[in-house]
Amino acid sequence: MNRPPKGAPRGRRRYPSRKKHQGRRSARQSHFSPDADPQLKSVFSDIGTPKNRPFRPDRFQTEAVAAMTESDCLVTAPTGAGKTWIAVQTIRRVFDDGGRAWYASPLKALTNAKLIEFSEIFGTNQVGILTGDRKERPDAPVIVGTTEILRNQLYDAMHQGVSLNTDLVVLDEAHFLGDEERGVVWEETMIYLPPRIPLLMLSATVGNAGAIADWLTAIRGRPCRVVAERRRPVPLYPMVLDPGGTLLPLKAKGERSARRLHKKVERLVSGKKEPEFSRRRGLPPFGDILRVLKAFDLLPAIFFLKSRSDCDAALNLCHGAVPLTDEKKARIFDRIKRLTDNSPHLAHHRQRIHLEQAGVAAHHSGHLPGWKLVVESLMTEGLLTAVFATSTVAAGVNFPARTVVFFNSDRFNGVEFIPLDATQLHQMTGRAGRRGMDRIGFALAVPGRYMDLRLVARLLASRPDKVVSRIRINFSMVLNLLLSHTPGQVEELLKRSFATWLLMANAEESRQKSRMAGVHEVLWENFQRHLAFLKETGFVDTDDRLTSDGVWASQLRVDQPLLVAECLRQGLLPDTDAAQMAGVFACFVNERETDDRLEGRLVPNRLKKTVTRIQKKLTGFSRHMKSRGFDVRQLYLRPAAMTHAWASGYPWENVAGDYGMAEGNLAMLMMRTADNLRHTANLLNVFPDAAVTAREAIGLIMKPPVVEGSDADEGDDA
Repeated sequence: MNRPPKGAPRGRRRYPSRKKHQGRRSARQSHFSPDADPQLKSVFSDIGTPKNRPFRPDRFQTEAVAAMTESDCLVTAPTGAGKTWIAVQTIRRVFDDGGRAWYASPLKALTNAKLIEFSEIFGTNQVGILTGDRKERPDAPVIVGTTEILRNQLYDAMHQGVSLNTDLVVLDEAHFLGDEERGVVWEETMIYLPPRIPLLMLSATVGNAGAIADWLTAIRGRPCRVVAERRRPVPLYPMVLDPGGTLLPLKAKGERSARRLHKKVERLVSGKKEPEFSRRRGLPPFGDILRVLKAFDLLPAIFFLKSRSDCDAALNLCHGAVPLTDEKKARIFDRIKRLTDNSPHLAHHRQRIHLEQAGVAAHHSGHLPGWKLVVESLMTEGLLTAVFATSTVAAGVNFPARTVVFFNSDRFNGVEFIPLDATQLHQMTGRAGRRGMDRIGFALAVPGRYMDLRLVARLLASRPDKVVSRIRINFSMVLNLLLSHTPGQVEELLKRSFATWLLMANAEESRQKSRMAGVHEVLWENFQRHLAFLKETGFVDTDDRLTSDGVWASQLRVDQPLLVAECLRQGLLPDTDAAQMAGVFACFVNERETDDRLEGRLVPNRLKKTVTRIQKKLTGFSRHMKSRGFDVRQLYLRPAAMTHAWASGYPWENVAGDYGMAEGNLAMLMMRTADNLRHTANLLNVFPDAAVTAREAIGLIMKPPVVEGSDADEGDDA
């Protein structure tokens, strides 16, 4: 790891390391001998597989199912405790009565997994999916989809003056209400959902469930119960790896010492010398660590690392550490073959050799969704020894292990490194211990310059952090609310926000409450600011009603709806060239500052002229937006060029290599571009040429390996 700048506080970093590790073992790395503190002997004696007993639901599960007969319900329970069982039983009751259910999740991968799971339970023809990429059986009685799609359906229902066509809504990963980027979608969904539709929310990490339930009770007029379960289905034991190879208990013995370090760990962190791991340059000795874990039957393991490059480089250090039997190699080979039969690109993945020869894999956003699914399948089926992942895998992906290993007590938030909070650490350690496969799970902290063991002990004994409101006003929200509401009615909706309720609830005196009653005015003033701009630009008339432009622009539920709308109004989109259309839309979805210095061969002149023309024609509109205080993202040429190349038939490997983008990032760019194109494709009655070309562009970019198998043909109907 890079040294922190002189004078910087220990344990904090200003910038992520950019060093590329070559995977060579450092000459300073020693082969230490696996050992364990005597206190761990009794703990390790609990390792093993629990007896196979008939399933009996826990008290909290039956309590939650019963609560849903007469109220809404927010269930908080540790990862793997069985929250999905509650959802299935609640959906089954609606399904058996001839009703309809909507199951919303934050991740497309999780939604796809639920489609398979629910299809086995309710029948393939009874379950549909709506994610943007996929639209199958939209009239099925059970729908799984992303929360954004559910929110958009609520917009449409309000516009049409009808109630959402469902009798139950399940919001999985309900703590996304506090997500900085997407929390607004969860909050809008909860505010707009008609009170007649019962709401079941599931989460492992909510520190203020009672406040959320009280808010929902207040705005929906029906009670919302909290059902909480704090006991993990598989107990967690935290440990520390001494640099000499000895496993130590993290905490001192006894319940009263829950936050106090074990005496040997205390000596370790209080010593004048940094632990040996932190003095090594390059990567930790993963092979040696695997040998220690193997010696005490602590595998399989998930290693949480700080960067994608570290995850990839770690694989080279694992070969020979835990040899695989010929039988296991054969099973892995056979499983990979079946999983990649329809994808030559995945079948020849450069990391396949690590799976087959060492039983280890990397899992992070830089990999293709299809490859991550291969890794998840192998890990879930117990075929892998270890997975090296970034902390993002802690939320939403289901492949627990016996042990999780982490090296840092901080994380990079996109700007700087900040300490982990209780919620993030609970999500990571929630993967330790497999229900039905383990009697105990382990969290192993490896000391180093960016590991604060006292903080880790404190966080493990803490409850998850409180969820806060992330509601904010944006142009898509304003346009869609004006489809069915007057500004006065919108103001009443904004008074129902979680942010307003929290401030009201925290006001102690009635006089304070009177002043706090106007807190919604921040949102209301922001709404009015957006409304004024829409009037200035012809999307709303003087009577606060949408103009004809405003009506069709409301359907552009995309990242930058007004810029896309202005392109349509001025006829700037290349509506006779689908590859160029794809490239242009990639400009609108790109969020990163990009280096636009490209070799001439990588940027066709026609595309460059098109993007330059759009940039110039939008200059006046963009300046107007900025003058009114709205952010306008710059349109970069690089994402347009790489998307155009892929849409034009350029080989995938060449696109990723020539334009310098990780496969996972490139696939995400294509999927988000397709999502944005779909909204223009839906404007067939208003802009027929652009709509047809947008539909064609989707087909050009949504192909293997961006999507695999039948998914490649399903996006066109979404």
